[in-house]
Amino acid sequence: MLYKVIGLMSGSSLDGLDIVFAELHETAGSWNYEIVAADCFEYDEAWQNRLRNATEMNACDYQLLHTDYGRFIGLKINEFIEANNLQLKVNLVSSHGHTTFHLPKKRMTHQLGEGAAIASVTRLPVVSDLRAMDIAFGGQGAPIVPIGEKLLFPGYNFFLNIGGITNLSVKKEDGIIAFDICAANRILNMLAAEKNLPYDNEGRLSAFGKIHNELLEKMNSLEYYRLTYPKSLANSFGTDTVFPIIKSFEINTEDALATYTEHICIQIKRSLVPFQKDGSQKLFITGGGAFNNFLIERLKKSIEEINFEIYIPEDDVVKYKEALIMALLGVLRWREQYTVLASVTGAVCNSIGGALWLGTEA
Repeated sequence: MLYKVIGLMSGSSLDGLDIVFAELHETAGSWNYEIVAADCFEYDEAWQNRLRNATEMNACDYQLLHTDYGRFIGLKINEFIEANNLQLKVNLVSSHGHTTFHLPKKRMTHQLGEGAAIASVTRLPVVSDLRAMDIAFGGQGAPIVPIGEKLLFPGYNFFLNIGGITNLSVKKEDGIIAFDICAANRILNMLAAEKNLPYDNEGRLSAFGKIHNELLEKMNSLEYYRLTYPKSLANSFGTDTVFPIIKSFEINTEDALATYTEHICIQIKRSLVPFQKDGSQKLFITGGGAFNNFLIERLKKSIEEINFEIYIPEDDVVKYKEALIMALLGVLRWREQYTVLASVTGAVCNSIGGALWLGTEA
């Protein structure tokens, strides 16, 4: 069975809206994919500010943003379809939205980008609210990509995504486990902004910095890192907990970047240690952090000690793996198959997540 789907992802680093048009083919339970077209629509300053400050809004303004952002997504989909000559070729749209509130202990998560608004603008069937069902069943609602990694990349067992938040997925004989490790690009980008840069290109600023050991020790001692999985992080962990710790030390931007990069590498290594074996194992890395040469070199040296080696796939997979998997989750929802695994999130059961909005023909 062939499905032609648009998948969308907006990460916590606020770099933009990732859009993928993929052809997903299923035969007897085996899946193959082709990324036919992909793009990232960067947020202008106004949209960055609206999304960044969403959690400070009153209820009415927040709901207005929810619908406005849905219409924004719909318009960007239409632009993408026009630019890539995809008229009448798209079967389904699957949108993750932009996470704002994430409180799994209170059984609540929310992603901006109303599905009905997207469907009304595109006149296409839309799947949204992909995390809500798992949260309702007592899960963390995150990570939700492991089932996609299992189906689309069957040759690998360890997946690391270095985005605004970095997370790890592990395929074991008795199931899949996954969890958020620490804030990543969201913090690095906030530090780069001090130099009027959107991000630290290839880690060049970080490479000039020196590690501040007292700051490093304080960050590594945070309570979250002592929790066992399943566990997940809200964006506020980086912005409201970690970043103020960094700024409490009067150090220059380069040193802060180098120190935080080291912190990321330490936490990734700690997360991998329980899965160490005698033989070498490959770590499949995606997300914007895969292009941070300084971070990747530091990580490579760190995890060699525990018999892990880094594998970075082709650029389109590095950049758009999460949007690709959102497309797959939309198809699984359409087929009424599980989209989220309880072994990953800690929910009481696997679930079929996602609200379906059927846009009518123009």
